[in-house]
Amino acid sequence: MQGSQSAAMSHEHTPPAITIERAEESDHEWCARLMAGSEPWITLRRDLEQSRTALCSPGGELFVAREGEQPVGFILIHPYGFAGSPYITSVAVAADARGKGIGAQLLAFAEKHAAGRRFVFLCVSSFNHRAQELYYRLGYEQVGEIPDYVIEGHSELLLCKKLS
Repeated sequence: MQGSQSAAMSHEHTPPAITIERAEESDHEWCARLMAGSEPWITLRRDLEQSRTALCSPGGELFVAREGEQPVGFILIHPYGFAGSPYITSVAVAADARGKGIGAQLLAFAEKHAAGRRFVFLCVSSFNHRAQELYYRLGYEQVGEIPDYVIEGHSELLLCKKLS
């Protein structure tokens, strides 16, 4: 019995099997709705139309994570978005899929996508503590802060991870 309990416990911590692929045009609306209805974008006052625009920005590469056929998250990467280095513009996981390791899998995908590059960058809002915890746990370090950049009283924290 003890063996089956530990197997069950370890299974609970196993991230779900997901696939991550380049987004299809039909994925864009789902991604925009997820963004507009989630933090930090609610606090940052990004509405649905602004989310649609952000996901289609020139140079951006949008990837969708799926569990089976169901989309569960996305990541938007600009390969040369920060001083010529890869920049992760946005990461989002559907509310019912959070806490399962999908965000970490999306970030690992982005890092692998940037293979051969020295650094990868992203910004996180100072009020977005859950995302900060994830990024720091995965080896990102704060290298800058932009006070009052989007919202008065909050900063955007510039994070970096050395890849090679």
